[in-house]
Amino acid sequence: MWSDVTIDSARGSFTGIILPRSETADDKHIVLKLRNGYNVGLAVNTISSVTETGRKEAHYKIPEKEFPYDPKKPSVKLLGTGGTIASRLDYRTGAVIPAFSPGELYGSVPELAEICNLDTEKLYGVFSENMGPEQWIGTAEAIGREIEQGIDGIVIGHGTDTMHHTAAILSFMVQNPPVPIVMVGSQRSSDRPSSDAAINLINATRTAAEGDIAEVMVCMFGPTSDQYGLLHRGTRVRKMHSSYRSTFRTIGDIPLAIVDRERFVHLRKDYNERRKDRTVTINTAFDDRVAIVYYYPNMKPDIIESLTDNGYRGIIIAGTGLGHVNKPLYPSLKRACDSGIHIYMTVQTLWGYVQMYVYDTGRDIMDLGVIPASNMLPEIAYVKLGWALGQSHDREEVERIMLTPVAGEITEREPHNGYLIYQGGIPEVEEFISRYKK
Repeated sequence: MWSDVTIDSARGSFTGIILPRSETADDKHIVLKLRNGYNVGLAVNTISSVTETGRKEAHYKIPEKEFPYDPKKPSVKLLGTGGTIASRLDYRTGAVIPAFSPGELYGSVPELAEICNLDTEKLYGVFSENMGPEQWIGTAEAIGREIEQGIDGIVIGHGTDTMHHTAAILSFMVQNPPVPIVMVGSQRSSDRPSSDAAINLINATRTAAEGDIAEVMVCMFGPTSDQYGLLHRGTRVRKMHSSYRSTFRTIGDIPLAIVDRERFVHLRKDYNERRKDRTVTINTAFDDRVAIVYYYPNMKPDIIESLTDNGYRGIIIAGTGLGHVNKPLYPSLKRACDSGIHIYMTVQTLWGYVQMYVYDTGRDIMDLGVIPASNMLPEIAYVKLGWALGQSHDREEVERIMLTPVAGEITEREPHNGYLIYQGGIPEVEEFISRYKK
């Protein structure tokens, strides 16, 4: 381990450092840290020779430096929940683990000191798949405390996989904030050459310190390159690619703004502006007995029956087309509604509105008690229903809460440029792409 080597194999010649084997790895591969920063695994039965050229034991702890204070700069609080916005590689397990403190962040991204006075608080140290109501409530309460104490802006470090869920629920739990609340993460960890962590963190911190949009937002890469970041409204954003750095998209609308190291470019005017007061509404009531069901052809009624029998109080359906499911589900949906379960229909197309008056199918489903949820995205409807049921179980009151927009989760219409999916291969798209990608 830690030998600097050149390995000749059937796959070619590789130069790098031999890394410790992960506890969960087999003994039939050697893992090299290449000079370009990436790792490669080589099957030992493909290796013809190994030449040792030196030894270079690596220490992957993020360096720490004391974060400087400037009374002329705004104050920003970074609340950490986990994820890879600041991280290192644990070669014991081969996994990326979070590393988090003002000193570590300053050591990794010294540009932050040019923007603000930064303080951090580690609320949680979990990957985003482990975020849930407990963490959502704790984060909302922490935001309330920071606003009350006079912070100028808040950044929330979060794993990207469920960032849009947390952005949505915080938009409901933290209403009418006077300062920006900016969620940020990275698709690629800090030890990778192509990491987006530093740029995302710089853009998010600038937004929290200097921006005038006082809402819950997601700040991540705009294009696949590092030209600029986009600020997405917390209730209309979704992760759309498993690995692209430009994975987050505003769905059915356009982003709030563009941000880079020099400027903000506002793309719309209907946002809540920064204020000087310390007033904010924190409402963290939440009922976690809610499920989201993605409809598929030939779905059996026992899916709905199981939710009813297990005491769920709310169901979000991602239906086909304008909001449809098959007829064999009707008796189960009727039973669920009659037993007091609140069921709302969204569309799995993501773009577009539920329109259940168009076909008999939709009308029949509404007659069962299922309520159309306009153009709320399925995940946003899921967290909003949990939040609504935290306020009341009265059917009319829950419906009023669900269908009354709180933070842009329902819009009157999609703008003409709110639905754009470029289809590669067709002439006009290829011509457009060729102007920018050589």
